[in-house]
Amino acid sequence: MNQLANRLKSPTPRFFKKLRNIGLAVATIATTIIAAPVALPAVIVKVAGYLAVAGGVLSTVSQTTVEGE
Repeated sequence: MNQLANRLKSPTPRFFKKLRNIGLAVATIATTIIAAPVALPAVIVKVAGYLAVAGGVLSTVSQTTVEGE
């Protein structure tokens, strides 16, 4: 657990900062679609759910990447 905390506190490379931000944006857009107050087709909501998960995973993996390894 201590290694994970150290990785999260370490500097993230530039490329992975961009990927993290893209992942956060995708997850945010997908969550907005899922929580939309209008009725959307089930396929769109299902795809938005998958995109929310993918965006979260992309952001998490990008955040734990550190320089020098």
